[in-house]
Amino acid sequence: MAASPSAVMFRGVERHYGAVRAVDGVDLDIAPGEFFAMLGPSGSGKTTCLRLIAGFEQPTAGHIEIFGEAMEGVPSYRRPVNTVFQDYALFPHMNVLDNVCYGMMIRGVERGEREQLGRAALGMVKLAGKEERKPGQLSGGQRQRVALARALVVRPKVLLLDEPLGALDLKLREEMQGELKTLQRSLGLSFVFVTHDQGEALSMADRVAVFNEGRIVQVGAPEEIYERPRTRFVADFVGGSNVIDAALAGAWTGSTKAASLRAEKIVLLANGAAAPDGAIVIDGSITQTLYQGAVKRIELVTDNGQRLVASVPASLSATPAPGTGVRVAFPRAALHPMEEP
Repeated sequence: MAASPSAVMFRGVERHYGAVRAVDGVDLDIAPGEFFAMLGPSGSGKTTCLRLIAGFEQPTAGHIEIFGEAMEGVPSYRRPVNTVFQDYALFPHMNVLDNVCYGMMIRGVERGEREQLGRAALGMVKLAGKEERKPGQLSGGQRQRVALARALVVRPKVLLLDEPLGALDLKLREEMQGELKTLQRSLGLSFVFVTHDQGEALSMADRVAVFNEGRIVQVGAPEEIYERPRTRFVADFVGGSNVIDAALAGAWTGSTKAASLRAEKIVLLANGAAAPDGAIVIDGSITQTLYQGAVKRIELVTDNGQRLVASVPASLSATPAPGTGVRVAFPRAALHPMEEP
């Protein structure tokens, strides 16, 4: 039996703007029903890839398929996708129901049918009863739900989300992360989510592609991306890991590669406290302590000159002041060798 086609497939895809290679040889497979995140800094190529899927851009080179159908030259309105934008792009003069039904009206769907489908879509995003309100009468989170309902009501095979939570405050953004994931699971659609926020990507996605300078530098499950970064860029961008150069990592473990060490793997040893069995123990001095709510960020420099950041519970009874000598420890297995320095 032939394998099911990918929801989205890129092969050798490039997009140039003059001498600038916004997308530079991307290969990618997104599975049907997968929540897939494209993560990277501004200018890394992730949004351009989303626009290539949507049909707002055409590739300079390479091949794109959506559910086994080639997309070269296919306009955006004929692709089985829809997009939710960061600014929501709602019509302020229309009520909520008319905003949701607008795409179906353009497609010629009869009024009674489209209103029935529109009300069902609003119920799906928990906005039943808000049909007659104007966008200006809604909160930011409610407007985002209207945009979602408008995108979903036309039954796309792939939903594209271009940093849709970027305009929301932190608490609402965290609430919407859970709601988006629940909605995606219930619908079984492929979601392609673009973000520069590693917390969003790690919390929602089944898999994450990390972009840098127009290329994908690593693809994997959130745990793999966080715990086992392949490159210095991924280690630093996703969670701000300590990067240990090859010489020092070799002195500690015998490895010949630079290594990633997550801040939360490092523990402070109180005076006279024994280190866990097999742990690497290092002496140094505190340079700065930052209170961050549930944790404290402890910055230190070791006796051999390596700068480290440790993330320790804020509930610790006492944290050494800057300039104080300190002994820290971490499991040998917490040092993850990277493929690229």
